[in-house]
Amino acid sequence: MQDKKDTFFQVIKDRRSIRKYTDEKVTEEDLRLILESARQAPSGENAQPWRFIVVKDQESKNFLSYVGKHGSGRRFTGEFLSKQMQERFKDLKDEEKKIAAYKKLTSGNVSAFVSEADINIIVLGKKDVWDAPFDTSAAIENMLLTVTSLGLGACWLVAPCIDIRDELRMKEYFEITDEYKLFAIISIGVPARIPNPRPRIPLKDLVFNEKFGVAYYEE
Repeated sequence: MQDKKDTFFQVIKDRRSIRKYTDEKVTEEDLRLILESARQAPSGENAQPWRFIVVKDQESKNFLSYVGKHGSGRRFTGEFLSKQMQERFKDLKDEEKKIAAYKKLTSGNVSAFVSEADINIIVLGKKDVWDAPFDTSAAIENMLLTVTSLGLGACWLVAPCIDIRDELRMKEYFEITDEYKLFAIISIGVPARIPNPRPRIPLKDLVFNEKFGVAYYEE
């Protein structure tokens, strides 16, 4: 039993947002496991509002890259102009890295990588299901963990789904009916590089005892 716990928790710890991929293909067997894990996610009242479009065609992946790049570019340019980005990176002392980060974000290139992934999965949810945002998020997390367990890499991208103008472009291109809303794009492939883990806030600053602000853990 302990081995199972250790293995499961290691998968959680190993999950990364992968934005660089090799040319290797994801097998149909692995893809089916990834989609099946999404199907098994929890769902309020068992509504199962999720639907998935598998995108492998290069022209379609290039379209996703185009929409994602411009969506991110608009979002992060606004963040830069409002000084939120500068506040976010205030602890980064290396000025060259800071400027490079600003350029990558405001250009939208941070979201252009999806064209390089072997597969992209568009995640949709039914509009008339109240819990659709939560249900689809649970399905996405199942997919991300399954991807990691298979030795593959994935990234959860929302840039093409936030602006209604981008969503309408996506819905027209992929012939998505109006009863569904776009929630995310999941890029999947064989990782070309696995980044180091990002720092996490310690439990003592996240978990409270009975009242907010009263630490449950001392350290």
